[in-house]
Amino acid sequence: MELLPFLDLASTLIFALVGARVAADKGLDYGGITLIAAVASISGGTLRNLFLGLKPAWINDSNIILVIILAVIITLVFRRVTKIGKSLIVMDTFGLAIAAISGSYLAIAENISWFIAVILGVITAVTGGLLRDVLCQLEPVLLHRETIGTSALMGAIGFVSLYELDVNLNIAALIGGSIVILTRFISIYFDLHLPKFKTQGK
Repeated sequence: MELLPFLDLASTLIFALVGARVAADKGLDYGGITLIAAVASISGGTLRNLFLGLKPAWINDSNIILVIILAVIITLVFRRVTKIGKSLIVMDTFGLAIAAISGSYLAIAENISWFIAVILGVITAVTGGLLRDVLCQLEPVLLHRETIGTSALMGAIGFVSLYELDVNLNIAALIGGSIVILTRFISIYFDLHLPKFKTQGK
């Protein structure tokens, strides 16, 4: 199996599950839950492809839409037995790692410079979560808490650097993804975040 389609499907499922759960806990109806799941799971990859002059993956691959529907069904069926919390953070972190690698990898495959490949990896990873939070009227985690963007950036840099050094693709992807996961978990555990701008009098 080619790496990119597998990564896209994996990140789609994870982000759709997280998005659907967040929407369900906000009391949205089934249509709203489905919309949030779709936005959370495909917006990052869609934006990435548009920047690269490519069709969004979900237009050519109906499996992506089916995965989103499956995620919504799973969320609705198991909502009462699965509590939101650490498991959601773990899922979101793995989705972040997968998306950062897939975004960078597609850019490299299109012969884009390593610098832009890293940027597209970050965009792929964080866009869905940002839009999810905004649409659900939540404080965007990306802008206020944790180091989601930083973790995605470090993982993308690690992956692209190893790939440019001719390290095996799967090994480079594994190491890059591990960097994302470890840095985010460490930042959560030790409550690390980027410095915030403070106005006078605060």
